[in-house]
Amino acid sequence: MLPFFYAHSGLYGNFAADLKYRPMIETHAHIYDSKFEDDLDDMLARAWGVGIEEIWMPNCDSTTIESMLAIADQEPKRCLPMIGLHPCYVNENFEWELKIVEDWLGKREFIAIGEIGMDLYWDKTYVKQQEQAFLYQCQLAMDHGLWIDIHSRNAFYEVVALIEKFGNPHLTGIFHCFTGSLEEAKIVIDLGFKLGIGGVATFKNGGLDKVLPFLEPKDIVLETDAPYLAPVPYRGKRNEVAYIDLVAQRVADLMQISKPELITITTHTARTLCRKNSEINL
Repeated sequence: MLPFFYAHSGLYGNFAADLKYRPMIETHAHIYDSKFEDDLDDMLARAWGVGIEEIWMPNCDSTTIESMLAIADQEPKRCLPMIGLHPCYVNENFEWELKIVEDWLGKREFIAIGEIGMDLYWDKTYVKQQEQAFLYQCQLAMDHGLWIDIHSRNAFYEVVALIEKFGNPHLTGIFHCFTGSLEEAKIVIDLGFKLGIGGVATFKNGGLDKVLPFLEPKDIVLETDAPYLAPVPYRGKRNEVAYIDLVAQRVADLMQISKPELITITTHTARTLCRKNSEINL
């Protein structure tokens, strides 16, 4: 199979090489994290400086909502919040946490339900509760015309099975921090979801060099997961939104297209994802 570049070169036209003001969307960053409390404004200034137009903020649980929404209120057009219960925060009180998520959906607008999913890496104590929370939040997404932002660590096929069990063809979203195989990427795409690609693409043994050359740019979006998973050469240090420029360059190199072209396509994909869900007549 030929890499996308050779089969489709020029499909989206030629774009200027200057990226300074080319708009990018950061689709997943925890900028409300305490690691940014001392330099949030400076960090955001660096993000705007590399061309970031919007930062999408996934929620974790009830304890992160206040700090996340404070940033959303500070930058209402550029820092857009999600609402959801992260699987690593699912415990015996998960039903109470889901009620809070549902209550907030009646109070203000959110861009997506997230970050939700399953995590079988750290702890398997609440596997059944994670499954219940995921399916419940999928229904919330459908009820409110939103997409879902998925976390699936050591649980890819478990999440896929839940999506298939849910069985609504309108359900869509992003498999955040995708690091799987080409076969798994195709499963995601066939389900109607997008692949969130971040700093792992820059890792020497990250594995995405064996996947991205065989995908179409329209099937991915860009993210950092800041403050986690910083790209090379900052690996092991605090990640920040401006580093998405490094991710974009590496992904463009792997897909053998220009960085401006990649940014244009992935930004369009992100916008289309939101528009598609908002137009669904549920």
